[in-house]
Amino acid sequence: MRQIINHFTDDDLYKFTMCCAVIENFPRTQVRYKFNDRNNTVYPEGFAEELREQIAALEELRITEDEIEFMHRRCSYIPTWFYSYLKGFRYDRNCVTVNQDANGHLDVEFEGAWCDTILLEVKVLAIISELYYIMTGKDVAFDYDAFYRQSWTKAVRMIDAGCIFTDFGTRRRASFKAQDMAVGAMNECSRKLTGPGKFTGTSNVYLAMKYDITPVGTMAHELICAIAGMYGPQMANHLAMEAWAHTYRGALGTFLYDTYGWRIFSLNFSEDYANMFKGLRVDSGDNYRQLDLIVEKYRSLNIDPTGKRVVFSNGLNVDEAIRINEYAQGKCLPSFGIGTHFTNDFPGVKPMNIVIKLLAVKITESWPFYCSTCKLSEDKGKYTGDKATVARFLEALHLES
Repeated sequence: MRQIINHFTDDDLYKFTMCCAVIENFPRTQVRYKFNDRNNTVYPEGFAEELREQIAALEELRITEDEIEFMHRRCSYIPTWFYSYLKGFRYDRNCVTVNQDANGHLDVEFEGAWCDTILLEVKVLAIISELYYIMTGKDVAFDYDAFYRQSWTKAVRMIDAGCIFTDFGTRRRASFKAQDMAVGAMNECSRKLTGPGKFTGTSNVYLAMKYDITPVGTMAHELICAIAGMYGPQMANHLAMEAWAHTYRGALGTFLYDTYGWRIFSLNFSEDYANMFKGLRVDSGDNYRQLDLIVEKYRSLNIDPTGKRVVFSNGLNVDEAIRINEYAQGKCLPSFGIGTHFTNDFPGVKPMNIVIKLLAVKITESWPFYCSTCKLSEDKGKYTGDKATVARFLEALHLES
């Protein structure tokens, strides 16, 4: 089997930015993650063994001087010391346990120091997605010429509609080639087309380097979930904003607010942080309702919402992005991060619905026990974590189940 991940920076920017913040703020924290296939997919026989080999191959990856130079130039907010850390970073297969049951269902678990395991999530998800299509033979149906034309058409529609948009599609892409072609097509289209919208970059650092465009990303729910596990969910958003501000000093100022729903975030979102952060990211719930709540909150703090960036990334396609963009005019500065719809949209091929979520955390390796955590987004059907932890967090936040 060919190696699927061949570049150290074939990863989403937010994993690197979070890794940097973790080292600076939580250097001894230990974590446990677990893979979840929401479609309960039956994987081909031998899939676990192939996946183990792909994860082992990650140990040979090294960040190159070209990758460091690019990130240093395009990501000036990342402190220089972090590149020294990345030079010495080595993936470790021993952090990952992979099993497959008699029915073909996949079980993948991760455990180790947070700063070591944090860079595994996106790569492992991308491997699982691409490996599944290879081992089931579905990849032979990928028409890449048609896919390039389709990606170009999507870009044209977004640009003509005035949408500012980014590729967020590394984790569940059909293949590296698919994401490469999507980013290439949309970037070329945006360069040639004169319209009110614009393709502004990709979450994938390697592809951003290849096309010399901006790598885009800040944080994931994992940051707030880990803090909630250590210190409780009531102030997790506040502590996350505090840690982020400590590391980035006002840069990378788009906060992902929905880990425990709007209500508790709004209580934590004080005027100083509302002014410091450039905007918020909507990743669950009703996009229109969430925008209205954001606008109302800014106005309650005497902050003009029309100058604040709101990034929509909740399972979007082109049609929905255009509708939201129309609704958001005069309310904020809307932009869109679109993933699977950009990088896994082939006729007759069902995109995978897979995630890796943080389930437990301990402040230091010397602790004899982990503290469980969970995510309570605005979509109740997408709560993650065991039932007891979810119930405990719901009670702590005075939320209904």
